Amino acid sequence: MSESFLLGRLLLQFNTEASDIITDLSAVAFTPDGHLWLGSDETTSLECLSPVAPHVFGEHQKFAIGDFINLLGDDEIDIEGIDFSSNYLWLVGSHSTKRKKPKGKDSADDLERLATIETDVNRYFLAKIPVKDGILYKSISHPENPQIQLTAGCLQRTETGNLLTDALQDDRHLGLYFSVPIPSKENGFDIEGLAVRGESIFLGLRGPVLRGWAIILELEVEEAEPGVLRLKEIGEAGKLYKKHFVDLNGLGVRELCFNGEDLIVLAGPTMTLSGATRVFRLRGILGRSSSRASLTGDSITGQGGGDLEVLFDLPFQVGTDNAEGLSLFPYLGEENSLLVVYDSPAASRMVGENAIFADIFKLGS
Repeated sequence: MSESFLLGRLLLQFNTEASDIITDLSAVAFTPDGHLWLGSDETTSLECLSPVAPHVFGEHQKFAIGDFINLLGDDEIDIEGIDFSSNYLWLVGSHSTKRKKPKGKDSADDLERLATIETDVNRYFLAKIPVKDGILYKSISHPENPQIQLTAGCLQRTETGNLLTDALQDDRHLGLYFSVPIPSKENGFDIEGLAVRGESIFLGLRGPVLRGWAIILELEVEEAEPGVLRLKEIGEAGKLYKKHFVDLNGLGVRELCFNGEDLIVLAGPTMTLSGATRVFRLRGILGRSSSRASLTGDSITGQGGGDLEVLFDLPFQVGTDNAEGLSLFPYLGEENSLLVVYDSPAASRMVGENAIFADIFKLGS
């Protein structure tokens, strides 16, 4: 494992009303048109920044997701991943439950809060929205084939979540985590990574981690009707998803992004604790055949065979600078640089109330 090499930083400038967003950044994507898209786990909007000077992004635009996708009420989506693929911006919510936090004011009230598990329906969210030149659209013609219409859509919701959580309820590894609603940050089901390539969608799970093995789900979707997506059958067995188990040294997935044919994995603690975050390279994830494991197309990858490599640890500070989002970003002639944004940022990252520094690390090949 090499040491991390910080190439530099980007200054991200937001509007005055975004002072609360920059302390809760949870996802980032750099699109081919040169824009940065960012999400927060406390909002129902996407933020777009444009290049305004060398290493500076600003001209902040806010897009309410409810203008493109039907949301259920005003609950947060808990955006945990953003990616760009084939003229769409993809985004995913955590699909998790949460336990109420004690407030420290009244013991009886705090004990009751610790016994309360909540579900925000908007967290069960996997969607795609057409994007062009830094603008989101509910529907727009394909830029290269006007006969094709690109339309925003969301994975169909159900009484218990959506089609994905319904499909997982009988899974031999994950079903228990839906029959007993174990909260996120307690090794419960919690999506925190998203990477899309062509028709393949990869979802990284912060939890559960099973005997030290983290899980990445692979699935595909298709349009059931305008604005509504459904899961496609994939693999030889015609299942609605595949599971890829990876040895991340006991850590869970915190974010994903593609680097060529490889998947870059940001890994961190599953529970609510401060700990090192580590960057891995997972090779050969695309098109893995059933011969890798079983007729289901599931796979399991340790660190001894060359397909999974530890790249470096990110700098660690207790209680602050929690790495949450990452994206490839060209920087100082390095095409394979890695842009990282943080939740609970250190005070030294802040520039006033509405600007913040993001880090760029050398990724290598």
